[in-house]
Amino acid sequence: MKRIHALLAVQSALAILVSINRLGNWTLGYVLPNEFLRWVDFNNMVVLPPISLAALYLLKKTIEYDSSARESRKHIAWNLVFILGIYFTAASYGNHEVTNYLHVRFCFDDAISDLCSIIIFNDDDFSHWLFFTGFVMVNVAILFLQDVFPYRESLSRLDVGLILLNSLFLGAGVFANLGFEEIGLDLYVVAMLAIVAAFLLLKHGRQPMFIYYTSAYSLGLAGSLTAQLFR
Repeated sequence: MKRIHALLAVQSALAILVSINRLGNWTLGYVLPNEFLRWVDFNNMVVLPPISLAALYLLKKTIEYDSSARESRKHIAWNLVFILGIYFTAASYGNHEVTNYLHVRFCFDDAISDLCSIIIFNDDDFSHWLFFTGFVMVNVAILFLQDVFPYRESLSRLDVGLILLNSLFLGAGVFANLGFEEIGLDLYVVAMLAIVAAFLLLKHGRQPMFIYYTSAYSLGLAGSLTAQLFR
């Protein structure tokens, strides 16, 4: 559990850094004199996601202990889902950060030309579809790997408390990104993940990842819907 808490704390720290990177003015400067990207784009593509995905991989490896389940078809299938999810997530960041930069800089007032239409579609639509595909696959894989490899000891109150504490940061990240924008596919994706996590929690009892995702996505969803009502 110590390793799980530490890896969830990494995700909590990243949720804060992503918000700072996105909202801070200091990241709007250019990385190189040729102005190929801003720091906000560079950080979102090259710095922060690799740390997050590495932490998720280590979390997956921590969940998977030695047992006969390692040779099961379920284990192999969910590992494949996780790997493909990593690929789609990486592809989405590579596509989105570049086209978002080009969209804001060159196409903000031009949605008609062929070039800008392509850039805007990649920024606002295609990259998002890739991201949601990868996001769902990675997180669902973690949830169902926890089902394949249930935690074998009872969770202490301290463990549950730390899991819930870390879930607040993820929930706050969801709220910050969804609470003040038009409702789109992202809100439905979060709702679906909250339902899946809650179902597993009710069916199989208190497992670390079931508690974490149920709390984080339920809080993020509730906060986002409340903010949408008062927009």
